[in-house]
Amino acid sequence: MNIAFDYNTQRNHLVIPEYGRLVQRMVEHTLEEEDREKRTRMARAIVQTIGKLNPQLRNNENSDRTFWDHVHVMSGFELEVDSPYPAPTAEGLKSKPNPVSYPKTQIRFGHYGKLVERMVEECIAMEEGPEKAAFTLMIANQMKKQFLTWNRDSVGDGAILKDLAELSKGQLKLSPEIQLTSTDSLLQAQRNGPKNAVETSRKRHSGSGGGKKRHRSRKKRY
Repeated sequence: MNIAFDYNTQRNHLVIPEYGRLVQRMVEHTLEEEDREKRTRMARAIVQTIGKLNPQLRNNENSDRTFWDHVHVMSGFELEVDSPYPAPTAEGLKSKPNPVSYPKTQIRFGHYGKLVERMVEECIAMEEGPEKAAFTLMIANQMKKQFLTWNRDSVGDGAILKDLAELSKGQLKLSPEIQLTSTDSLLQAQRNGPKNAVETSRKRHSGSGGGKKRHRSRKKRY
């Protein structure tokens, strides 16, 4: 007796495999409906079904429009319904987005970054006074922190103040006698960062595992 098996390779092509064949069949069934009002109700039911079967897609604020677009795509752009959104076209999906232009601005000191340069520009525009002096000191400490992040070496406060004067074209100056945050404090803050906290946790976990192994070995001895 010959048994006819229904293989996926013999079925209609799944336009969006993530939604499964059930949703695809619902769309195909909707295309067969002649009444436009009823087709619209069926399409809304499909959109609701997609949302329930894929709740993780609801995190997108434009999820409803995405679901409607996908229904049109699965119908081969032949579904005519009263959609709350404009129906997409095959030509629109094939079009490529405009290329994104990369910023062409040059950074004077790469290890300080563009953020520090913007902070310097903002500080220069401030009126003279205690607030500007405090902001200037904060920038100098940030520069020292950035320097140590990339160079991992000690740096004198004089070098930071010199770079600050160069970045600001001599408009931001601090007294040579002023003391920035100590190098040890900055390096200690880096060592206690989130990444190092995870590494410390792993070391503790591996240490506890080693203790268990030693405990088992004692049991074997006795």
